[in-house]
Amino acid sequence: MTTEPRDAQPLEAESLPEAAAHSTPKQGREGGASQSLAQSSLAEDSSSHLSSNSHIARSPARNVLSFRTMQTRVTLLDGTLFTCIVEKRARGLHLLEKVCEHLNLLEKDYFGLSFRDADNNKNWLDPAKEIKKQVRGVPWNFAFNVKFYPPNPVQLSEDITRYFLCLQLRQDIVSGRLPCSFSTHTILGSYTVQSELGDYDPDECGPDYVSELCFAPNQTKEMEAKIMELHRTLRGISPVEAEMHFLENVKKLSMYGVDLHHAKDSEGVAIMLGVCNSGLLVYRDRLRINRFSWPKILKISYKRNNFYIKIRPGEFESIIGFKLLNHRAAKRLWKVCVEHHSFFRLLSPEEPPKKFLSLGSKFRYSGRTQIQSRRASAQISRPAPDFPRCISKRNMLSRSLDGASRTTASSSLVGSPAITVLPKANGRAHS
Repeated sequence: MTTEPRDAQPLEAESLPEAAAHSTPKQGREGGASQSLAQSSLAEDSSSHLSSNSHIARSPARNVLSFRTMQTRVTLLDGTLFTCIVEKRARGLHLLEKVCEHLNLLEKDYFGLSFRDADNNKNWLDPAKEIKKQVRGVPWNFAFNVKFYPPNPVQLSEDITRYFLCLQLRQDIVSGRLPCSFSTHTILGSYTVQSELGDYDPDECGPDYVSELCFAPNQTKEMEAKIMELHRTLRGISPVEAEMHFLENVKKLSMYGVDLHHAKDSEGVAIMLGVCNSGLLVYRDRLRINRFSWPKILKISYKRNNFYIKIRPGEFESIIGFKLLNHRAAKRLWKVCVEHHSFFRLLSPEEPPKKFLSLGSKFRYSGRTQIQSRRASAQISRPAPDFPRCISKRNMLSRSLDGASRTTASSSLVGSPAITVLPKANGRAHS
């Protein structure tokens, strides 16, 4: 499948202006000598003054680094904030590697950094491009998110990678981006409680011990009661096993890993275009009305605010067009399609065009593909890293190291960092 934009983009040329010629006005004959002596004396005094105060004039009052660096703020999946200083000319990959190093995350190809532009649209930071050329007119605030949802999370090598995937999916569920039925909410909620709190203990858990945990956009007492009922049946399951069961159930949802974009069809009807690991999906009134798998798509392109896909239904070729809000929205959707197709379908990423006067965008996916990422993950030989598990509730009853119960205040957001839970070998958890 070729991925070329339909509009040509002019090349930007930079030129430096020539140095301006400086001239001094001619002096008259009268008083020339006296004026010359006066100017000479002034020059000496000025030179002496600058020399004596050179340490003040040249003092680093303005730090040169402050003009070349920028403080970045990255919101992590557990709700914590990671700040670091990067050079303005640094590429996006540099910041992503800093975040992954902070998180002790090796399987980083599934993750990315997102930011909001001046119109509050979500954009993915291109690792191969300078940050300052992407983030313009807005603060350097980013969010660490899952960019490519693995179709089979069991194939991930490390527990810490699956844990961050669970955090992302819990946010997707609570925000409504990943709709679930009542029964699915209760099943996923019970595994979340087992992962965060461990085994049910009647001496430590009150009658409504899950009431302050967030499981769904419209959470009810009936749902919480069913979650507690299922949680009591999970005794002996470790946090790692609970997260595996959570992922095995959530990957079956129809909207798992679908990146939605607002659009209109050829008749002007409002629809949603979803990009996922298998292809491009079309939704109308929250119902999927069409699906175009990557093998059936021959070409994707955009022109102005129009987005096109060229497919081959049987032996005949056809082009289907959609209208986006504007040119930037069409290009954003095109880039997401290019990245998903490259990551999930190609053996290795395509090389960008090397021609200097090439038409269209030079954007290509620059990271490792899923196949390359799996090969790299198979080479990981370190012991399983220990990491804290965060609990997302306020005034929660948590277990201390000595087994005593205590009440701790924390944020109600998903993945609040106020309380961390470390897994124990026997399947229980301690904070």
